[in-house]
Amino acid sequence: MRNRINKICDKAQTAQVESFDRLPSMVKSNVPQGLGSFFLNGPAGRLEALLNAGSSTATHAALVCHPHPLFGGTVHNKVVYRAMKALNDFGFPALRFNFRGAGLSEGQHDQGHGEVDDVRTALEWLDNEFHLPVMFCGFSFGAATGLRATWNDDRVVGLISLGTPVAVQGRAYTYEFLQGCAKPKLFVSGSEDQYSTQEALTQLVGSLPDPKKLVFVEGADHFFEGQLPLMQTAIRDWVSDQFHLQPKVEAD
Repeated sequence: MRNRINKICDKAQTAQVESFDRLPSMVKSNVPQGLGSFFLNGPAGRLEALLNAGSSTATHAALVCHPHPLFGGTVHNKVVYRAMKALNDFGFPALRFNFRGAGLSEGQHDQGHGEVDDVRTALEWLDNEFHLPVMFCGFSFGAATGLRATWNDDRVVGLISLGTPVAVQGRAYTYEFLQGCAKPKLFVSGSEDQYSTQEALTQLVGSLPDPKKLVFVEGADHFFEGQLPLMQTAIRDWVSDQFHLQPKVEAD
């Protein structure tokens, strides 16, 4: 598996990505060791993607989705990066991508509709490359959108929702589909999250089937400002307890 991961990263670093050889300027070639930057063939055009390499003995792969692209959400969001690191610390190869219209990804924002297919594209790529069970993790818009794409996909064995939006002015987020989801689920939110009150999120999670866990990071807002290490700890503890795994590297 390590050879396959290295080949993917090397391919991205030298801009030799299938069907994009004529566009080398669109592929980042000066990326750090162990990080691959490339494009996925999405339903609305190219999707910019980053892969953090995993270990040769990885038990799972991870897919991490970013917050709302119309409000600055990209793969480089701090919450997304820290969540990816928490999962990558277990040795999981971890894929992030920019939704359509964000970063270098082609297409236009589709109010969360077409973005569901973007997630499915990324999941398909992960499965084809690694053939490992997948942990899904999304933050805010990325959680609401990604959950809809992954909750009933047999390749996904765990769901992590960070800053789950419940009450956002002008946008409706509903999660009735999760009523039929018996996969392990982790919800992590700040106690002062401006887009989801503790009462609303507690009621939502309480209505869902087990196994599930809800963690409030005390004093944190929607973006876990100043509390990102506690958010990471919640992820690591849940993965360890739920899947009987231990991180392969020390926490940041």
